[in-house]
This record gives sequence, structure tokens and C-alpha cells, in this order.
Amino acid sequence: MTALDPELPAPHHHADVSGGRLRPAVFGAMDGLVTNIALIAGVGGGGVSSHTLVLTGVAGLVAGAISMGLGEYTSVRSQNEQVSAEVAKERLELERHPEQEAQELADAWVRRGLPRELATQVAHALRDNPREALRVHVQEEMGVDAEDHPSPWAAALLSFVFFSIGAVIPLLPYLLGLSNLWAALGAGGAGLFLAGALVGRFTQRPWWSGGLRQLVLGALAAAATYGIGTLIGVSAS
Repeated sequence: MTALDPELPAPHHHADVSGGRLRPAVFGAMDGLVTNIALIAGVGGGGVSSHTLVLTGVAGLVAGAISMGLGEYTSVRSQNEQVSAEVAKERLELERHPEQEAQELADAWVRRGLPRELATQVAHALRDNPREALRVHVQEEMGVDAEDHPSPWAAALLSFVFFSIGAVIPLLPYLLGLSNLWAALGAGGAGLFLAGALVGRFTQRPWWSGGLRQLVLGALAAAATYGIGTLIGVSAS
């Protein structure tokens, strides 16, 4: 049969599920939306002026974007450093005790169902290829790729940019000249639904299910802060 044989299954490709870029982008956008929707709802419930509300929203956008970027950079950088330290430890073990490490790898494969003879043969073949042996041992023992680390700078930039995009959406009605809290909350809700629907596109969930989930979560956050803002505004007046 040839590569074009119609009886052969069609080739398929998997999405990148390592979390290198999708996670900080999605998390940043969702956090920006929910944070500023809740912030605007809270100060709006307190009865502040439109100018104060916009100022609060912009301050929340800038502070949140910087915080997200720095937090994502620190998180990814720390994770990479921890992985590097564990990889160095495993490399030293492979250099000092190659036979013992090969036996441990074979035992792990036997527990997964491979025949002992085959598992031992492959493990000893890897022992003679230090680089590949290190990669396989790290993958088996820690579940990570010894040579593939996400960029902390890329994660930080994506978080900063997408948080800013998410946070500006509920401010758009005010920036366009509308002084209406419900228009801002409506814009934020539409943004949440759209973001959830887009995430559903990547995760194979129904788009409407992902959209509704994010809309409900955002609405709960907005309701909570609006109620608190209303109570504080009434007690302060």
C-alpha cells in the first residue's frame, strides 16, 4: 500500500498542550476581564462618578497587567530552575550508577506491562546513549522534558498583553462616551462569553458551554463586589 492509499487512516496532528503559550494568554485574558468587571462593579455600586470609575478601572488594568507579567515570569523561571536542578541530579546519578539507573528504568517499564527481557534490553541500550538516557529517565521519573523549557519572558509578555486586553473591555463603553455602569458590565460579560467560547474551541468543549461557564463565574464575582460596593456606599453617605 502507498502513502495515498485510501484505506490508511488520515494523518492527524495534536495541539501543543505543554502550556507554553496558551495557558498564560488564556489565564491573562480571563483574569483581566474578571478583575476589572468586579472592580468596576464594586466602585460603581458605591455610586462614584464616571471619572472616578474610569480612573479606577485604568489603575486596575495597569497594576494587574504588571502584577500578572511579573508573577508569570517568576513562576515559569522558578519552575525551570527547579527542573534544571532535578535534571542535574539525575545526570549525576546516571554517571555514578548507570547499571542501577538502567535497572530502575526497566522495572518501571515492566510495571507498565512490558516483558522483562525487552524492558531490560531497551534500558541497557539507552545506557550507552547518555543524552537520550537522561531525556528518558527525566521523562519517566518527573514527567517533564529535560530539553524543552517554556520561556519566562514569553509567558510574562503574553500575560501582560492579554490581561490588558481583557481588562480594557469593560472600560470600552466609558471610553466611547457612555456613562452607564450596566453597559460596561454588559461589555465585560460579552467579553467573558467570547473568551470562554474561544477556549472551548481549543479544548473541544461546546463553544456555548465554555462561554456560559465563564459568563456565570464573572457574573458571580461582579455581583459580590457590586453588593459590597453598594453597602459601603450607603454606609458612607
